[in-house]
Amino acid sequence: MTGKVSDSKGEAIPGSTVVLKGSDVGTTTGADGRFSIQVPNDASVLVFSSIGFTTKEVTVGSQSVINVVLEASTALLEEVVVTALGVQREKKALTYATQQIGGDELRRAQNTNFVDALNGKAAGIDIKVSSSGAGGSTRAVLRGNKSLQGSSEALYVIDGIPMANNKGGQPGSYGGTDGGDGLSAINPADIESISILRGANASILYGSQGANGVILITTKKGKEGKVSVDFNSSAVVERVSGLPKFQYRYGTVGGDYSWTPVGTTVVKSDNYQKDYIKDFFQTGATYNNTLGITGGNGKTNVYFSYANISSKGVLPTNTYTKHNFSFRQSTKLLKDKITVSSGIILSSEVSKNRPGAGYYNNPLTGLYLFARDRDFNSYKNNYAVFNPDRNMDKMNWYSTEEKQNNPYWEINKDPKLQTNKRIIANAKLSYEIAENLRFEVRGNIDYNNVLDDKRYAAGGNSVSVSPNGTWSYNKYTDQSLYTDGILTYTKNFGNISLNALAGLSYQKNTFYDGLSVGNGTVALQYPNVFTFANMPYNVIFSNDGRYSNTIKQGAFANLSLGFKDFLFLDLAGRNDWASTLALTGNQSYFYPSVGGSAVISQMLNLPQAISFLKVRASFSQTANEVPYNVVNPQNSIGGAGGPTGIGGINRNTQVPFTNLKPEKIVANEYGIEAKFLKGRLGADFTLYNGVSTNQFLSLAAPSGSGYTTYYVNAGKITNKGFELTLTAEPFRTNRFSWNTSVNASQNKNKIVELIPSNPTYQVGGDNEGFASIIKAGGSFNDVYIYKFNRNDAGQIILDKNGVPTKAATQTIVGNVNPKLILGWTNNLSYGNFFASALVNGKFGGVAFSKTEAFLDSYGVSERSAEARDAGTVAINAVTPEGLAVTSIAPYTYYSAIGDRNKIMEPYVFSRTNVRLGQFVLGYNFKSKGTNPIFKDASVSFIGRNLFFFYKKAPFDPEQAMSTNNSLQSTDVFGMPSTRSYGLNLKLSF
Repeated sequence: MTGKVSDSKGEAIPGSTVVLKGSDVGTTTGADGRFSIQVPNDASVLVFSSIGFTTKEVTVGSQSVINVVLEASTALLEEVVVTALGVQREKKALTYATQQIGGDELRRAQNTNFVDALNGKAAGIDIKVSSSGAGGSTRAVLRGNKSLQGSSEALYVIDGIPMANNKGGQPGSYGGTDGGDGLSAINPADIESISILRGANASILYGSQGANGVILITTKKGKEGKVSVDFNSSAVVERVSGLPKFQYRYGTVGGDYSWTPVGTTVVKSDNYQKDYIKDFFQTGATYNNTLGITGGNGKTNVYFSYANISSKGVLPTNTYTKHNFSFRQSTKLLKDKITVSSGIILSSEVSKNRPGAGYYNNPLTGLYLFARDRDFNSYKNNYAVFNPDRNMDKMNWYSTEEKQNNPYWEINKDPKLQTNKRIIANAKLSYEIAENLRFEVRGNIDYNNVLDDKRYAAGGNSVSVSPNGTWSYNKYTDQSLYTDGILTYTKNFGNISLNALAGLSYQKNTFYDGLSVGNGTVALQYPNVFTFANMPYNVIFSNDGRYSNTIKQGAFANLSLGFKDFLFLDLAGRNDWASTLALTGNQSYFYPSVGGSAVISQMLNLPQAISFLKVRASFSQTANEVPYNVVNPQNSIGGAGGPTGIGGINRNTQVPFTNLKPEKIVANEYGIEAKFLKGRLGADFTLYNGVSTNQFLSLAAPSGSGYTTYYVNAGKITNKGFELTLTAEPFRTNRFSWNTSVNASQNKNKIVELIPSNPTYQVGGDNEGFASIIKAGGSFNDVYIYKFNRNDAGQIILDKNGVPTKAATQTIVGNVNPKLILGWTNNLSYGNFFASALVNGKFGGVAFSKTEAFLDSYGVSERSAEARDAGTVAINAVTPEGLAVTSIAPYTYYSAIGDRNKIMEPYVFSRTNVRLGQFVLGYNFKSKGTNPIFKDASVSFIGRNLFFFYKKAPFDPEQAMSTNNSLQSTDVFGMPSTRSYGLNLKLSF
């Protein structure tokens, strides 16, 4: 059998696929469009396909030559994406940038957190994931930081409805534990697709809460047809891959530091224990099982899923379990005029001993700083010793420093428990009033019950734990109620297409509503009895300090006009009424958006190589939420008082802010989209610019005013940059295909001004040797540290004892934010085999490690040992008298720069890193026979963060110690980086 494949113009289509239907037999056309294939009989059916064309089937019959004409596919023009409020629109009509990622792509490497799975797969998004393991929090910022005091993170939306994504506490330099966030309640197996609405232009219909962009989650729904069952099971192990470089040959002279001061005998041995740090960590394991059932008929369809995750971290005693139930249904009534749908998500999470960071109550400080000449096993096997004087156990540890604990005491005697029990339920009624007119009303409740219980046993570190133990207890609920009504009208008037919607929304959020209590270093009445009755009288039981109770009402409208399906105009506007602005006269505020796009390829006859070409531009003005309870804060009850008396009153010390305005964001973007070679190559490029003003800033109140602080609206922040997505299918045959995509983005942030009348005003301050400071002329997350004190020639100035001196003030050394974010995704298939690889890159920016400063100070870093091996450290310095000094004793040098509040200049590193972020290799099993056991099945090897192609920092700068605004790409005894690998099994019945 021979033939030729051509297009409607008679031109040959090289590289077309010709496959014998129902088999693996196939071929491709040559440069002239011709093919040759063997067929078994006249009943054989050949399937002809090519990128950019509609697939065609031809029965062979008695023909020996078959010439086929393939029609150009309309898929390039009719691609549908999900936009704000869950509305589906043709991508060609959009006037702003958006990117859609399918659920299968998100689940390839079986990430327990779907946001982590977005890393590198979408342009314009900077993602940081907590180092605290499964269930940890994330930080996703679209197009740069915009708010000094509020959040700059994206809004998460499920099926068009905003969801609450509140975070628990975050670690700082002094300690703490990541409290997770609301996103962990989402089962990745339930996600059909995710749309990234990167700018306010795309998310304006969500009001001020969408000012930072939107990550829109579309979940799976029931489908008409037979009941189908999908089962997925994965087992992934996790191992520490990025420990600091330690030394094990130099010891102490009886103290805490593995140093021998200048002039004393060096304590050194090759027989010190060497593997106890590596052996302290265990091999983590995560088991993830999901079951999805879907089915339906012409009237009703349903979807049900169950998922469970069981995980143990690399830190001993750290475990995480989660159970997810999801149910969705949709029913058509009254001759399909009315559609009633509903959905519910139930989630239960239990996290035990989640890793923390910082100095206090952190097992890593004692583990890393342990004096090398001591016997670690004696402290491991006897971390608790009985104290007969107190009739209880006491921590066995040689050091009394506030930042050190026996690591085994810490993980076994200081338990941390966090639980989340969450329900997200919604209902929707859609009524087709007329052929082109539809009304929808939706309601949603998002309720989360959170317990955060941390207990520190008596007999531990006396600086951070009270003599009878310390208890930190928080129990609160988050509740978000949302409802809206939307009227949509769609109509074509000749060459004019009209899509319009108008709606009203109501949202009431009550967050962190509950009890908070902690005795700190004030002794409990009786040791290790963690009950309310055992709290000392002078400890305050109070509401959570983050409590908020807000209401926001909105009215919104959108009008989309199209002319001949190649010119489009978008007009949108929203008005909000916010309770946080009550009493100011500014509680009602309006913001508009306008955009236009033109599909050039449908307007002009372009070269055949250009399949699609579109240009777009949009302009918007939005606002950002203001904090709760700042307009006119009230007095509060002062506390427990004395044993026989009542507490006093805490008087408000803030000047009422009755002229408060919402933060304002004006943004514009310009883009071009193109596809070439029948869609085989694609490009999407966007330039954007945003200006944020009316920042919410605090100042010290004038003396004698009766207040300590007051607030002003001031400041100007700009964010400008580009986003680029390139897609290609370099090869495609009947057995082999290769799809590749590159996502690149750059954002430049500038603090143009804060308070012009106060040019020294800044946000942020010193954090024991380094600072993340925001000031006029700088950028978000600028890093300031103390450098060496140098003379005009650049030489380090020594003091009279020959010790390097510190500069008088902190100096900026860079910004933690990358200058370029890059992700390169490759998906390949050969026969039944498939593979996927993702390379992530962050270029530019700085990272800071106080951990390394401590390791040097304590003499436990390999760097400090190599200096001792060499005998001196090279230095370009001068004495107070001006004499040149070219070498210095290692002890003198590292004692001067290490620890905290010292010279941090040597501990600033490049953030640039490139890694193999994801690798998958698998095999698809094809079912055979008329009644197969399963429809589809696959098994795959999966790997995450397998290795770095390039990295200069001594830790993983993308593994976040904290996901708050500060402490980005900073390490203060945070968890070491890990790599994960395992197996995944997928079955469909």
